[in-house]
Amino acid sequence: MSTITSRGPAEKIRLERLQRGLSQENMADLLNLSTTAYGDIERGKTDLTISRLNQIASVLGISLLTLLSDEPLVAQVVEPKPDTLISHELETLRLTVEKQDVELDKLRLEADYWKRKYDERVAMELLRSMGVEQKRERIGF
Repeated sequence: MSTITSRGPAEKIRLERLQRGLSQENMADLLNLSTTAYGDIERGKTDLTISRLNQIASVLGISLLTLLSDEPLVAQVVEPKPDTLISHELETLRLTVEKQDVELDKLRLEADYWKRKYDERVAMELLRSMGVEQKRERIGF
C-alpha cells in the first residue's frame, strides 16, 4: 500500500475544497469520514493512501495527478457540483427522516403500552373501591 506523506497534497486538497465552496463537513460526509479525520488530512497529519487520494480527487472533480504534482494550483473559480451536493444532502435528510420515523414508532408503541397499564390499574382501583374482590390465579405453589 503506497502512502503520500508530504504536505503538498494536503494544501492542494484544502485549496481545491475552498475553491468549490465546500466545508470540511461537506467533504467529510462525501468521503464517509469524520470531520476530525478529514481535518487531519488537510493539516497533513494523516498519511494518505493512493486509494484515499483518488477518492478525494474524484469528489473534487480533479485528477489524481493534479493532487500529486509539484506544480502550484492556478486559482480558478469552480462552481460546486450541485447535483452531487444536492443528492448527498437529500440522502442525508432521507436517512434522518427514516431514523426519526423509526424512533417515533418506538415511542408510539411505548405510549400504548403505558396507556394500557394505566387503564388496567385504574380499572383495578375502581373495582377495589367498589368492594369487588379480585380473583387471583394460583400459580402452582
